[in-house]
Amino acid sequence: MFIFHPILQSLAILTALYALSLGIPRFLLMHLEKKIHFNWQLHVRVGAIALVLLFLGMLGGLYVVRVSWGDVLITGAHAFVALSLLPLILFGLGSGAYMDSSKRRRRVLPLLHGICNTLIVLLALSQIYTGVYIYRSYVLGL
Repeated sequence: MFIFHPILQSLAILTALYALSLGIPRFLLMHLEKKIHFNWQLHVRVGAIALVLLFLGMLGGLYVVRVSWGDVLITGAHAFVALSLLPLILFGLGSGAYMDSSKRRRRVLPLLHGICNTLIVLLALSQIYTGVYIYRSYVLGL
């Protein structure tokens, strides 16, 4: 049961890193005026999958901690960072879905979308460190 959450989040983070790499050409095209191809549809699909996986992994982590230890906040910073990711994930999904459903040239919303999702990836990467600490301390008792 304890292994489900880190496996799902690892898959989610790898998927998010791929989505981020697919979004970089959009930034280069729109803000640095580089002539580069942006694979819009693949970025949309991979990004949505990554954000949904991160959300499901968060729910899985909250469930495992609640069932195992009775209090979801017992993991401290790990729980607080996870909960702070929720509005960012919702904005990332919402802004991405809006831009995909209403295609036109924009500068500000894609920039905010990219900043938000880059922050999500950075926070998710930081969760690896705190997650390993929690696993070692609470599960393995080291």
